[in-house]
Amino acid sequence: MDLRAEILSEHSRAQSLHIAAWIGPHPERFAALIHLFLHDEYRVVQRAAWIVSFVAERHPELLTPHLPAMVARMEETGMPVAVRRNVLRVLQYLRIPESLQGPVMNSCFAFLEDPLETVAVKAFSMTILANLAKDYPDIKNEIRLLIAAELENNPTPGIRSRARRVLKEIQ
Repeated sequence: MDLRAEILSEHSRAQSLHIAAWIGPHPERFAALIHLFLHDEYRVVQRAAWIVSFVAERHPELLTPHLPAMVARMEETGMPVAVRRNVLRVLQYLRIPESLQGPVMNSCFAFLEDPLETVAVKAFSMTILANLAKDYPDIKNEIRLLIAAELENNPTPGIRSRARRVLKEIQ
């Protein structure tokens, strides 16, 4: 399969699931997808991001060798929101390796503080920080303060729902 051509041929959930099924548990196919996700043009990155999240749900072990590159790319300024959103979507379900916990934590705090960041990125950041707070309980107060500010400045239904869940979890 010409992965890039398939990604560009159609943008639909069905097509993304079809490609994710083809990738399956194959590390070499997943590596090709990650390469497109991290290094191609915006449209390919955006579509590949959805496929990455589908594969990660079924085969999270495939992500492990790619996590450092994914986190580094997520931290870059000017990165398409699709990259940040989908890297964070995946990270909220994983045990983040200790070597990446600091950079991920810093990024999530920065995303929550950014008034221009999207609701999805902020919501995923809240969940990741709540997960990290299990190992770093000292960050709970900062999470609470940022969530309170977010609820005051951006009280969308998605933010309110995620904030309630996260605040309950870190109590």
